[in-house]
Amino acid sequence: MRTSIATVSLSGSLTEKLTAASRAGFDGVEIFENDLLASPLPPREIQTRCADLGLTVDLYQPVRDIEAVPEDEFARNLRRARHKFELMQELGADTVLVCSSVSPLALDDDDLAAAQLARLADLAQDFGIRVAYEALAWGRHVSTYDHAWRIVEAAGHPALGTCLDSFHILSRGSDPKGIEDIPGAKIFFLQLADAPMLAMDVLQWSRHYRCFPGQGGFDVAGLVRHVLRTGYDGPLSLEVFNDVFRQAEAGPTAVDAQRSLLVLQEAVGVGELPAPVVPTGVAFAELVTPDAEPVSALLGALGFARTARHRSKPVDLWEQGEARILVNTGPAALPHSRLRSSGRTPVDGTGLAAIGLESPDPRAAARRAEALLAPVLPHRRAPQDAPLDAVAAPDGTELFFCASGRDPELPDWRADFAAVPHEPGAAGARIDHLALTQPWHQYDEAALFHRSVLGLQPQESVDVADPYGLLRSRAATNGDGSVRIVLGVGAAPADDALHAQHIALAVPDVVAAARAFRSAGGGLLPIPANYHDDLAARYELADGELDTYRDLGILYDRDAGGVFRHCYTRTVGRVFFELVERDPGYRGYGAQNAPVRLAAQHARR
Repeated sequence: MRTSIATVSLSGSLTEKLTAASRAGFDGVEIFENDLLASPLPPREIQTRCADLGLTVDLYQPVRDIEAVPEDEFARNLRRARHKFELMQELGADTVLVCSSVSPLALDDDDLAAAQLARLADLAQDFGIRVAYEALAWGRHVSTYDHAWRIVEAAGHPALGTCLDSFHILSRGSDPKGIEDIPGAKIFFLQLADAPMLAMDVLQWSRHYRCFPGQGGFDVAGLVRHVLRTGYDGPLSLEVFNDVFRQAEAGPTAVDAQRSLLVLQEAVGVGELPAPVVPTGVAFAELVTPDAEPVSALLGALGFARTARHRSKPVDLWEQGEARILVNTGPAALPHSRLRSSGRTPVDGTGLAAIGLESPDPRAAARRAEALLAPVLPHRRAPQDAPLDAVAAPDGTELFFCASGRDPELPDWRADFAAVPHEPGAAGARIDHLALTQPWHQYDEAALFHRSVLGLQPQESVDVADPYGLLRSRAATNGDGSVRIVLGVGAAPADDALHAQHIALAVPDVVAAARAFRSAGGGLLPIPANYHDDLAARYELADGELDTYRDLGILYDRDAGGVFRHCYTRTVGRVFFELVERDPGYRGYGAQNAPVRLAAQHARR
């Protein structure tokens, strides 16, 4: 289907918004009146600019407080509308959005509303323009889509139809099934937005917290299915008011918006995408650093052994059981793209740069990622290196799709490494999860990316109290938990600079692993005594167990599925490790302990 986006959904000047929409692959735009009024370009030049960019002007919006008013007021409204229609002719727009009135002058009179909208449509028709009447969720007398449709139906004018907006419908809890009673030809426009489920005034909810489909709690796909059953053949258009999007760079936001519509079309059965290829494990995590010594010391203390060296790059492979860490000291890797894009450089340059994901079909996984607009990374490799497919996540983290020797027809990344003499490392570890702090303006985008591109299932979002604000955290996992990626973000633009990425290692015995780490010279994160005093009050633990936890800084959590014990290393650059012992039925990440861990890390800074 054709796709469109309202200029209010993007940041920047009107020219910047149009350029971003075009580059993201949109077919058209809704031009928001405020964007036009603030533009130095005359309407005819804006039409030319849109045409040059391959965009149609699908809607001009909004015209407010028109209908069901006293006659003298309506006469003034018609004069105002005439001016808008003349402007729209120069703009090249043939449909205008008219919102249900919120004016104190508006009368609760459907017959009057229908008659005046018919007169407005008469005038619009003289200019070759259609009027799409939309029920605002906070409209004075008309606030539901079915009420708006009854007025349009009563008016009976060919140039008057309705505009359906998923936010206005779903935020009120209206049943969208009734949409199927509206003839598709009378649905002049469809606007789409999702939103988190919040208990607040609907106007404030609408103006500040909308998001793209798939990023909130609404069943936008279900609503679209009802609309398509009417025979509607217009564009799928996004109208999203969001404070974060309006501050973020327009280009990436437009790509995120287009990706949401591609996934939505797949969900409702009108778009064709390569099928999802869910990763089956973590092949490796790659750290970049200008100085391998601190990282090597940390990995050695954790029980890793340096087992191999890349044949053509300054990259070492460290292994412990099934856990594999690459340490890259190459100058080409610094500063890493994610750190560059966020304008930050960690204290010593150490950061989590890339993740290797085991995939049953790496090439198909890469095809889906590319179809969903994930940036395909160039192959910076020697001719003999394995040609791995890789894409960039929204935060710049590189994602490699790996087969790891399962299929002789597919490249094995491990063949690029030559073994080096080494003592065997500890046994039994694997990567339990990876925690990635997101730039503050990309949290929702990252959640949609990991769900749609990688096929991971998002878990519930969790709020975590930090000493300097509030953190949001959300995990995305595959079916058996062999891939777990936890996305986190601070409450304000400065907050995300304070929180490092981390790699959680699953070990069979966290007490033994913590003792071995400390004996090898590793530094464990000290945990305040108050935490363990409270732990003694909350749980009945075995004799001596609490003393052990105090000594090693081990934290404890329990749910219906089992027990979770974990502790943390001190941070190197922007990376630290977590040692975890998880009962098979436990599905969480010790979220209730996160405020204590964050406070302890802040105290170490």
